[in-house]
Parts: sequence; structure tokens; C-alpha cells
Amino acid sequence: MIKLSAVIITYNEEEHLEKCLTSLTGIADEIIVIDSFSTDSTPNICKAFNVTFIQRAFEGYIEQKNYAITQANYNYIISLDGDEALSKPLQKSVLETKKNWKFDGYYCKRLNNYCGQWIKHSDWYPDKKLRLFKKNSGEWKGINPHDCYTLKAGNRAGKLDGNLLHWIYKDYQEHNLKVERFSSIAAEAYYKLGKKSSIWKIIYRPSWAFFKAYFLRLGFLDGLNGFIICVQTYNVTFLKYIKLHQLWKNNE
Repeated sequence: MIKLSAVIITYNEEEHLEKCLTSLTGIADEIIVIDSFSTDSTPNICKAFNVTFIQRAFEGYIEQKNYAITQANYNYIISLDGDEALSKPLQKSVLETKKNWKFDGYYCKRLNNYCGQWIKHSDWYPDKKLRLFKKNSGEWKGINPHDCYTLKAGNRAGKLDGNLLHWIYKDYQEHNLKVERFSSIAAEAYYKLGKKSSIWKIIYRPSWAFFKAYFLRLGFLDGLNGFIICVQTYNVTFLKYIKLHQLWKNNE
């Protein structure tokens, strides 16, 4: 059976980190945590699980996750965030894959918990993520804060059974704060890439994001929280483009 390294990036993850580490017990042959100088009990939780704990200044989600891979001692990697955990079916699927590895990487479905409700529709499910892969089979890419592991051309991906559980927001206030923060990060990333905003993008992109999530991807089936999620999808897109517009205006 192959040896598997689990790599996790953290910053103040005390609320869910124990669930994350527990779900990896008996699955991963080593656990490496790259921490951005947490000020809560994250370091103590890691010590209790005897993980390799490395502190590193946060440079971005993509940069942090690519660095984490370099610290793994084994050639097969499972990458999680501190607020994620493997479900029982996913644990079983990973163990089976360790015995009979066929592909360069493996996708799983991520199931998000929003204010105590598991969200089954909109853009939030099945929310496919490639989190199990061979080292050097690809790299983390994307535009911060939306990172994704991307396989190199010619490499093949398989599928895992079971859900990756993700506790995303515990209340509406936390969601509001993250919308503000993530829209700023995205606007700055777009600006560095030379992407421009416009009145058309400010009007069209948020409206399309809401319509797609709420109607085409059945967000309305998740009730009130489904509606709130789709409204926030509109908000984060709207804020991203007006902040991007402001960045260009300030630097002209």
C-alpha cells in the first residue's frame, strides 16, 4: 500500500480542526500543517495529534498550498483546509484508492454546511474538488481566493465516493465579513492580472451569478438559506468589480 501525506493550511481553525485531523487518523501516514501564525488554540490542537507543525507567513491560498506540498515526505498527497473533514464513505474510498492507485489525481464532492444546514444545490454542490493526487502531477492555480489543484496536460483524474465535509459559515455575520474580505482579495488579484472592470460587468456579472445559482442550479430548493447564499453570490461579484474599478481609478 502506498504512503500518503496529508497537508493542511490553517489560520485560527480551532472550531473545526479537530474534526479535520480526526478524519485523517488511520488514513494519512503523516500530517503536515502549514499555519499562518494562528492566535487561537490551533497550535495546541495540532500538538495533541502529533502533526508536523510549520509556521509560515501567509502569502495567498495558492502560494500556501503549493508550499505545503513541498513539505510532504511521500509522493501521494491529500490536501485539506482546516475547516474540512473526510466523511466515512470518503475515508473508505481513499483507503481503497491507496491499495489500488490508478490515476494521477482524484476528485471528490464537497458538501458545505451553512449556518447549520447542509446545502445540496446552487453552486455549492456537488462542488467538485481535486484533493488527492500524486506529487508533481500538477499545482495549485486559480485567482485568489479561488484556488484549485490543476493536473498537468496529459494526466488523468478519477473519482472518489463520499463527500468532503466543509463547515463554511456558522452565521450570517461571518458570511458578510468573508464577502467583504474575499471581494477585496479577488479585486486585487484581478488588478495584478490586468483585468478591467466596466459598468456592463458591474451590472451583468453579479446578476448572471445570482440567476445561474438560484434558478439554473436549483438554489431555491435549499429554502431561505439557499436564497441568502445566492444573494451573497451576487454581492461578492458586485463588490469585486466595483473594487476593481476603484483600484484602476486610484492608480491612473
